Amino acid sequence: MSTPIVTWADAARAQAFDRWLADVAPAHGLRPETLVPASADASFRRYLRIQSAHGTRIIMDAPPPLEDVRPFLHVAALIERAGLHGPHVLAADTAQGFVLLSDLGQRLYLAALQDPACSAEQTDGLMRDAVRALVQWQVNVAADTLPPYDDALLRRELALFPEWCVQREYGVQWTAAQQASWQTLCDHLVASALAQPTVAVHRDWMPRNLMVADPNPAILDFQDAVRGPITYDMASLLRDAFISWDEERELDWGVRHWQAARAAALPVAEDFGAHWRALEWMGLQRHLKVMGIFCRLKHRDGKPHYVADLPRFFTYARKVALRYAPLKPLLPLLEQLDGGQTRAGYTF
Repeated sequence: MSTPIVTWADAARAQAFDRWLADVAPAHGLRPETLVPASADASFRRYLRIQSAHGTRIIMDAPPPLEDVRPFLHVAALIERAGLHGPHVLAADTAQGFVLLSDLGQRLYLAALQDPACSAEQTDGLMRDAVRALVQWQVNVAADTLPPYDDALLRRELALFPEWCVQREYGVQWTAAQQASWQTLCDHLVASALAQPTVAVHRDWMPRNLMVADPNPAILDFQDAVRGPITYDMASLLRDAFISWDEERELDWGVRHWQAARAAALPVAEDFGAHWRALEWMGLQRHLKVMGIFCRLKHRDGKPHYVADLPRFFTYARKVALRYAPLKPLLPLLEQLDGGQTRAGYTF
């Protein structure tokens, strides 16, 4: 039943999909001949769009054992119970990794924000909606049902940077002194993260995973949600992988989130300066992780285009390392990779 425009690397999976689609199509008014690709992401999942008697629908193709749809289904239910706008699950085969979803549209936040026609006022409106929805997420998504963002996970993520970015992308082998400096830096970042109050953490609350919708925004790519540091998702939003903001805007949206979180009785720091410091340190942990992931996508998964955004992450990382004395040992490690010039900063 799958159309020629949708290709399959595995004939057996194509046959399994056709059988599944034939089973669910009548109940949901699906038209198999209209099946087309919708999108793919940095994982092994992909999404297909199909017409139905009730409008367009999305099909997730998540081949096991490479992907497990159960966390997606669990968090989708949490989002619905929290009153947020996420995809509604219409049918799911957890064993085979096929899920039929409502269609949230085709206008990503990223595309909207990068559109030259998007005014400063429109940008601010979109970002305020994202902040408002994040507070609602942090208040209402049941964090105690999610796996912990613990010491082991934080360190596994940080280890991606030396393995894939330093060694594989740049061909650099650290000396014993450099490795010791890196371990001390990791200790600082992990301690800061674990000292924070915990809430439900999306882990990729960024413009590429939010959609312009009504109500706004719609939320995507939430299957890796955990119980973790309260600053993590704002760090993701403000210092994104694909779009950057000047610090005045970062601070404005950061203050708005902090104020709204306090008003909602979320456990943010009483002093915004302390909150911002924790957010910047959390963001650095994320940026180092993402640099490793982007290089792994190139070298392991054959997706080289992600490394084009590495310079953005070098900029983020230098900015934070320059600002805080305990993080300054990161600077020579970064210099060794891209040769970028640092400049005098200030410390707290």
